Amino acid sequence: MNYIFSISEPHGRFVSIDININGPFGEEGFELQLPSWRPGRYELGNFAKNIKGFSVFDESGKPVDFKKVTKDRWKISGKANSILVRYEYYAAQPDAGACFLDHDLLYINPVHCCFFIPGREKEKCKITLQVPESWKVATGMKKINEHTLEAENFDQLVDCPFMASPTISHGQYTLENISFNVWLQGDANPDWFKIIKDFEAFTEVQLKAMKEFPAKDYHFLVLLVPFPFYHGVEHLNSTVLALGPGYKLMQPGMYKELMGVASHELFHSWNVKTIRPVEMLPYNLTAENYAETGFVYEGVTTYYGDLFLGRSGFFPLQGLLDEYSVRLQKHMDNPGRFNYSVAESSFDTWLDGYTPGVPGRKTSIYDEGSLLALCLDFMIRSATESKHSLDDVMRMLYFEFGKKNKGYTGNDYREIAETIAGRNFKDFFENYVYKAASLFDFLGEIVSLAGLRLKTTPSVNHQERSFGMRTEIRNGQTFVTAVYPDSPASIAGVVKDDELIALNGIRIENNISDLIGINQTELPTLMIASGRKIRELVLKTGRQEFYTKYTIEPEENCTLPQLQFRQHWLAK
Repeated sequence: MNYIFSISEPHGRFVSIDININGPFGEEGFELQLPSWRPGRYELGNFAKNIKGFSVFDESGKPVDFKKVTKDRWKISGKANSILVRYEYYAAQPDAGACFLDHDLLYINPVHCCFFIPGREKEKCKITLQVPESWKVATGMKKINEHTLEAENFDQLVDCPFMASPTISHGQYTLENISFNVWLQGDANPDWFKIIKDFEAFTEVQLKAMKEFPAKDYHFLVLLVPFPFYHGVEHLNSTVLALGPGYKLMQPGMYKELMGVASHELFHSWNVKTIRPVEMLPYNLTAENYAETGFVYEGVTTYYGDLFLGRSGFFPLQGLLDEYSVRLQKHMDNPGRFNYSVAESSFDTWLDGYTPGVPGRKTSIYDEGSLLALCLDFMIRSATESKHSLDDVMRMLYFEFGKKNKGYTGNDYREIAETIAGRNFKDFFENYVYKAASLFDFLGEIVSLAGLRLKTTPSVNHQERSFGMRTEIRNGQTFVTAVYPDSPASIAGVVKDDELIALNGIRIENNISDLIGINQTELPTLMIASGRKIRELVLKTGRQEFYTKYTIEPEENCTLPQLQFRQHWLAK
């Protein structure tokens, strides 16, 4: 399969794609399949919606009949020695997982726009880029020359995104004879010495933890967009990171985001790109790949992405705990923890895993998964006097499953952990992985092993603390973004997306918390606009507080065993 990418009007966002396919083909013809989803985002993508001008020709240039038989499969009919398929793909999604075309950038994730013939996925794939000669190309794919790329098969092709641009800068470092490359595209003023130093530090820690890297080289493809953004997508020997605004790259907040997402995505080279759940080995790119183990392939990766930055010295202790505190806060703010287990939520990412979805329905394989990984890591360390840890579990998964091209199950993960710890984890998995539950009390006991504690602080916002509703300002108007179940706001009838107009007859103008704070009325009256209807509601206050702030902090007075436990946890 030979794919040719060209651009004529970048401002129109359409990339022209030709596929030259060798035959011969008989009268019965063949089918062309476009992937239905992309690994790394476990939901159907409907990429075919971005295709227009689909046409087919034989070796003489004569049109060949075709018919669309499913939403992303075409039947090609007619006898021919070779076939040319021609179409345009709308590349207008500037994130880390899709495709984007601009006057100075061609960014392609081939899984979105490259067809395959079922049964011929093992054939070599060639990519030709018809772009200006001065444009550089960044990719994990093999380069024949600067604008010609080659993949061993279709699986490798769709796992190797590429970007071509005249504004790509490059940094490189080598560890254990593996070349690690950082490619930056966009407007920025990078401090390459600092970037390479910090990237090298967390990479070294990951290599030490896992003992071996699953690829011969690695490429960080960083798209620096001109607006606030944060996104990363994993591939076997590369990752795409989309961050913005690019001019803030070296400012502390955005630089921390760069480091966080880069560390997370690098660990994915082991966890999910090599160590795969049995349901995704091999990937079925034409349908959902339902799996309950998102708490492993995303949760454990989220846990380690931050921990490796702590071990490398990028995060001080409190900086690391702040990252886990964010996960704890999301867990405690989400009433879905009482409705859906993290295993059930993993299965349902194919429904709404990347949108807020129905309030209180599900949990997060990232947030809850990260906290569960921390718990399991600490339990293994406690059972073995810190001689073993979750590191050993991930190494065993890599060497016994990933390297042997064998998919794992949730039971495999648990049994490996039990073997390494020498104790039974049945209750932990049944009560917290496969059952909807709050982690707060259990997590508090676990982190105390390292001289840490869970701290609660009342919300500074009166509408959150007293009435259980979160708000945000949109164009000067105050809207409800969340309502806690059984809170005064919920009982009164406030719902998500209501506009708050007045409190006790005083107009709300970015001052809802102040108005509630000075309110002396026992039963305040709230005027809202709900579904374009104006209503007045009476809020009955109670004793319970809502949307409490949760943090993980070091104890002021730790015992020697607690300090030693912490030191082993953070050791390189």
